[in-house]
Amino acid sequence: MQYEDEALAFRCGGDWLYGILSQPAGECRRGVLIVVGGPQYRVGSHRQFILLARALATRGIATLRFDYRGMGDSQGDMRDFETVQDDLCAAIDAFMEAVPGMREVVLWGLCDGASAIAMYAGNDPRVSGIVLLNPWVRTANGLARTTLRHYYGSRLRDRAFWRQLMRGRLNLGRSVNSMLSLVRTAYATTSVPESDKLAKLPDRMYAGIRNFNGPVLVIIGGADLTGREFCDLTDATSTWKRLMASSRVTRRELDKADHTFSRRVWRDQVADWTEEWLRSW
Repeated sequence: MQYEDEALAFRCGGDWLYGILSQPAGECRRGVLIVVGGPQYRVGSHRQFILLARALATRGIATLRFDYRGMGDSQGDMRDFETVQDDLCAAIDAFMEAVPGMREVVLWGLCDGASAIAMYAGNDPRVSGIVLLNPWVRTANGLARTTLRHYYGSRLRDRAFWRQLMRGRLNLGRSVNSMLSLVRTAYATTSVPESDKLAKLPDRMYAGIRNFNGPVLVIIGGADLTGREFCDLTDATSTWKRLMASSRVTRRELDKADHTFSRRVWRDQVADWTEEWLRSW
C-alpha cells in the first residue's frame, strides 16, 4: 500500500515538538504512536523507528514518531521517561487531528519508552492498546539477580569460557569478586516505608498496566538483560503473574534478539507481531 511521510509540528506547553507522520491512503480508525526509549530521537537505533513506521504504513496503519521536548529537533528542556506525560498527550492530539477519521491510538514503546506509556495509558481514554518492548523496570537488586542468572549462568555453560580459564586468559580473582559483589547486591535487604512502596518503579509499572483496561502486547528480546529483568520480575511475583496471565495480555519472545532487535529478521518479526496483534481486536 502507498503511504506518505509528512512532517508535523505541534505545541506542548510553550515549546514546539516535531515528528514524522507516515500515513497510508484511505481511512485509518486506529493509529500507532511510536514512543522512543532512552536519550534518543525519532529515528531510533539503526533506524529502528523509521523502519517500523514505514512497515506499518505499507500495511495500512498510520504511525507517528516524534521527539520529546529537549530531544532531537524539539524545543524545551530535556526530560526523562517519568516526566513526558504532557508530551504524549500533545502528540496524541496532533496525531488525531492530522488523520481524519482516527478514533483511537495504540502506544508502542521500547525500554523506558515502554515504561512511560504503561504509566500513561490508563489516564487517556483515546489510548486503546499498548505495545511494550523490553520494558524498563530497573532496580539494583533486579539487575544484579538478572545478571547472575542469565549472564553468569550462560558463561558457566560456555565451553569457550572454560578454555580461556584453563589457558590463564581470564582474571579469575576479578571475575569472582565481581560476581560476589552482584550476589551481595542481589540479596541485600532495604527498609522501605509502607508509604513509599508505590514510588518504586516496578510497583508503578504494575499499577499502570493493571489500571489500563485495553489489550497489551509484550515483546521480549531473549538476549537482552532489560527484557530478562522484566521477565524475572513478572515470573517471580504473584501479582505480576496474575496480571501477565490475563486474557488481554499477549507475550512474545525472540530467543536471541538484543535490546533494539537490531537484525533485519528480528525487526521484521516485531513488525509482523505488531500488525497481527493490531488486527486481532
